[in-house]
Order: sequence, then C-alpha cells, then structure tokens
Amino acid sequence: MRGSQGFSLIELLLVTLIIGILATIAIPRLTAARDRAFVATMQADLRNLATQQEIHYADELTYSDDLDDLEFSASERVTVDVEEATGTGWSATATHEAFDDDDDGCSVYYGDAEAPELAAPDEAGVIACTR
Repeated sequence: MRGSQGFSLIELLLVTLIIGILATIAIPRLTAARDRAFVATMQADLRNLATQQEIHYADELTYSDDLDDLEFSASERVTVDVEEATGTGWSATATHEAFDDDDDGCSVYYGDAEAPELAAPDEAGVIACTR
C-alpha cells in the first residue's frame, strides 16, 4: 500500500484550474468596481464645484471660471475645467487620469451656459458621464 505524503499532480492541476476560473470571474468585476469609484469621484467633484459656484454667486452675483477664486480643489488624479462662466450660468467637465480615452468623463452645466460636449447632459443641473 502506498502512503499519502502530499498531493498528486492531478490534485494540483485541479486546484490551479479552479483558481484560474475564479480569477477570470473576479478580475473584470474588480475593474468595473474601480471604474465606478473613479466616476463617483468625478461626480462628487462636480457637485462640490456647484456648491462653490453658488457660494461665489451669493457673494459676487456672478459665476467664476477661476478655480482659485472659487477656493476649489479637485480630488487627486481628477482634472476639473470650468469651460464657461457668466453672470447667469456656468459649465464644467471632470476627467480622471485612470481613463486613457479623452472622451471619458463627466460634465454639468447650470443656468444659460452651453452644455459641454463631453458627456452632454440632457438638462441643466444634471451630471452626465460617458462611462
């Protein structure tokens, strides 16, 4: 009778196969969750910018396209650009460094400003994202 002192080659291959199958299921889900987190960060930055714009409007009766003037700083790896700011409206876009495509990002507009081309929102005050 043979003693059992370890695993057979078939047992090791089965374990490797099972781990491989689990990895092929888990990796795309983790990537999708990471992308959703990046989009949520961009949306939060645009909501924070909207708050800062309204605070500025309450003080100055005009919107600003200068982020320093608004005392606004974006999250790490997020770029926020105010595309248009007038006395009656503003528009802005947010992009994340993790997205290689320049067409991936979020945008918002308020008042009579033109909707940004990147992820053009259907209506004022709604944040739209391409991812």
